[in-house]
Amino acid sequence: MKRALTESVSHTDETIKELRADRQFALEYLKAALKELDDPDNRAAGLLALRDVAEAYGGLGLIAEQAGISREALYRSLSAKGNPTLKTLLAVLKSVGIRLSVEPETTAHAQIELTRNHSSIMKKKRIIFSELTEGFDALKSQREGKLTPPQSAPTPAHLKTGNKAAPNPTPKRRC
Repeated sequence: MKRALTESVSHTDETIKELRADRQFALEYLKAALKELDDPDNRAAGLLALRDVAEAYGGLGLIAEQAGISREALYRSLSAKGNPTLKTLLAVLKSVGIRLSVEPETTAHAQIELTRNHSSIMKKKRIIFSELTEGFDALKSQREGKLTPPQSAPTPAHLKTGNKAAPNPTPKRRC
């Protein structure tokens, strides 16, 4: 028994059809494509996804015209080995009605910087904690009578002699 062959459908054509039908899907598709552009190993997938969006929203001819480049140049820019200019990228994004935005990086480089800052803060906390612990230990030892209290200043001379009255610090004026 032989199976009847069904007509195959191009993946790209189906993707473009879905992108046209659902704008929210197109936006999420573009977000994923832009993330791929950031990874050198997956840049080709991101560029081809940008091409699909350009096809879905106006076609490469219209996008090329908006970007002020030839259709062939746009095809090359959005190929697997392409390198689109900012002008080209903005034209593709504008075709869908979105614009480029910036968000904080959460990659390994940013994580390393956060780790350095965290390590520096933790080091400072350890130093402060150590100083506090030493201070508490000294107070505890002092209360238990193991240490004599530190002498902060020498005893004034008038107290050594038994004279409770402090000497007059202001000299008398002579007229």
